[in-house]
Amino acid sequence: MPSERTEVLVRSGVESDLDALTDIYNHYVRETPITFDTAVFTPEERRPWLLSHPEDGPYRLKVAEERDLEGNSHRILGYATSSPLRPKPAYVTSVEVTVYLAPDAGRRGIGTLLYKALFEALAEEDLHRAYAGVAQPNEASARLHERFGFRHVGTYREVGRKFGRYWDVAWYEKEL
Repeated sequence: MPSERTEVLVRSGVESDLDALTDIYNHYVRETPITFDTAVFTPEERRPWLLSHPEDGPYRLKVAEERDLEGNSHRILGYATSSPLRPKPAYVTSVEVTVYLAPDAGRRGIGTLLYKALFEALAEEDLHRAYAGVAQPNEASARLHERFGFRHVGTYREVGRKFGRYWDVAWYEKEL
C-alpha cells in the first residue's frame, strides 16, 4: 500500500518537466484570465520557453515537485520563473516574475516555497528590480507578492480582453 506521506522539493526545471508544466499553464489559458494567452500550447511549442530558463543566470525556472517519502512517485505542483521584463538592453537588470500552481495545489504554501527558492537563486545575480503583473481580481497573488516585499505601483485598466470582457492588471515591484 503506498504511503500517504509526501514531501515537496523545489528544484530547477528540466526538460523532462515540459509536459507537466505545459499542462499547468494550459489550465490557466483555458480556465482563467490569469494569463492573457488565449490558445493552449503543445509541449513542443513551450520548449523554447523552458530552454530560455537555464540553471544559472537571471532567468530561472523553479519547480515544486511532490514526492512520496519512499521516492516511488512524484508530480509537479507548480513553478516560478524570472524572465526578461522587456527586450531592450537597458532593462537587463529588471526581471518579470510569476508563479503558476497546479489547480489543486493552492493554499498549501507552494507559491511561497517557489518564490523563496527563486529569490534565493537570484540574490547573486546583477539584478536591480523584479516586477509582477497580476490580472485582477486575484487576492491570493496580491498577498503572495506583498509577503515577498513587493509593493503595488500601478494598474493598467482594462488592458486585456479574454472571455468576452476586459481585465485590469495590477503591477507590483520589488527591489532585489
